Amino acid sequence: MEVIFPICTHADTSGDPARPLSGSNGDCSRDGQIAYNSGMAHITLVLPFALPAPEFASDLTRALQAPALAALLSKTSEARYRPLEPDARVLPHELWIARALGLAHGLVPGVATQAMRGCGLDPDNGMWFVVNPTHIQIARTHLQMGDVRQLDLREDEARALFDSARPCFEELGYALAWGGHDTWFMRADDWTDLATASPDAAVNMNLTDWMPAGGPARAFRKLQNDVQVTWFTDPANAAREARGQLPINSFWPWGNASMATEHAHQLVAKAAGKSFRPPRVAAFEAPGWLAALAERRLDTLAGLDALLDDGGPWLLACGNVAAPGIAADWAGWLAQMQRLETDLFAPLLAALGGGRVKTLRLVLSHRDGHLDLTTTPMAQRKFWRRPTLERLT
Repeated sequence: MEVIFPICTHADTSGDPARPLSGSNGDCSRDGQIAYNSGMAHITLVLPFALPAPEFASDLTRALQAPALAALLSKTSEARYRPLEPDARVLPHELWIARALGLAHGLVPGVATQAMRGCGLDPDNGMWFVVNPTHIQIARTHLQMGDVRQLDLREDEARALFDSARPCFEELGYALAWGGHDTWFMRADDWTDLATASPDAAVNMNLTDWMPAGGPARAFRKLQNDVQVTWFTDPANAAREARGQLPINSFWPWGNASMATEHAHQLVAKAAGKSFRPPRVAAFEAPGWLAALAERRLDTLAGLDALLDDGGPWLLACGNVAAPGIAADWAGWLAQMQRLETDLFAPLLAALGGGRVKTLRLVLSHRDGHLDLTTTPMAQRKFWRRPTLERLT
């Protein structure tokens, strides 16, 4: 079910994340489009897991002291909640970002080739997957994968594990490329039909429902077994276990894309007469694949000023709330949201009031869907609207 809070009479029902919500400039044009002022910044803020789990939302919003966020959520030109498509094997924000950047094919966020370019690699031809080294363990009744963020995988350990696994890939006709300590890339041209899930969607779930499926799944399991055997006796894992850390005992492929799929997207857009200009991407405390898509990787949110000075349009993805959200660590969630209130929401609210931001679009998500809303300087003048965090519930 889609929940809509209508403000503008020319409501946008396209569902296209690349198209701003109608009326987001505080004034609706006849066709629902937005006339951007190029002299002011246009910011899209993507916040994975900024929506708390519904069963805890009321208590958490009462505990959260975030007046700036309340103003941004309440004084809007339009807001819409969209549930995640039932057949999706990824998280809502992952699919939303891929669509906003023109990288999605169906329900698959095909980010691999673009992320490779961000890591300085040439995807050439062929089908590429993002590969995350991970730890899979046996729970009481099923296999389960932990959050890759919690593995604390060091660069030297990742290099050693990459080097020892690479021959396993090459012996079976696959290529393995290094992107970063937690983000590798795999070329498997005959795995086009492999149905995969993102690691964040599968984390802490029963992996029976989330393992790669389809015709190539048997080939995946063969390769996975070879790598697991190799890593079982790897000195890097022995060193990790000696420090009390979990061994890296598996890998997770997802986000497949190729030059051919990218070209097909461009042809479809051209045939439909659409001109598509993706936003520039900035990332803060984001996973490796998302950081690789970013033109700017922010060490602190003090870098927000530089984005505002550059004008628009920018997509800023902040991943600091994801880890506690995935783990249902609600004390940690509150701490990270309070951090964003001070370092991000309050400065953005001030920028709206000071005329530095023309439109601010917020995309807040949890596992099951996302809230998409837009605010503007004009919307923030709606003094009759009481600032509230109710939209987080």
